[in-house]
Amino acid sequence: MNRWITPALLGLSVAASAAFAQGMVREAPRDVKPAMMAVSTTPPIVAIDGVETRLSPGARIRDTNNMLVLSGALAGKTVPTVYKRDSMGLVHEVWLLTPEEYSKVGGAKLGDPEGYKRFYELLNLVFAARAAMMLR
Repeated sequence: MNRWITPALLGLSVAASAAFAQGMVREAPRDVKPAMMAVSTTPPIVAIDGVETRLSPGARIRDTNNMLVLSGALAGKTVPTVYKRDSMGLVHEVWLLTPEEYSKVGGAKLGDPEGYKRFYELLNLVFAARAAMMLR
């Protein structure tokens, strides 16, 4: 009887962690800007809305499933994103968006406080819809 206790507890912990992982919702990042990012054929050089810049060492690029993507996998591509810079002004965190998501968040007016508020509302809707699709 005692020999089944350890495997049973292990199985329950795995099942509980799987259930917890399914309930996780990807939060919309704060202080991000929408942009089209063109990755050069020699990363870490990228162009954000036509302005050449660099990815920071250790830059994190997340795809639509919140999985990490290496910059080399995007070499020569132009992708819709929201991004955040580090303290040195280098692009440090990037979230890839679908064209539909980008049209939603890219169309927000970012010049006034209400525009920023609307941008973050749209971004939360995009990430909530994406999380709902992953739970199906």
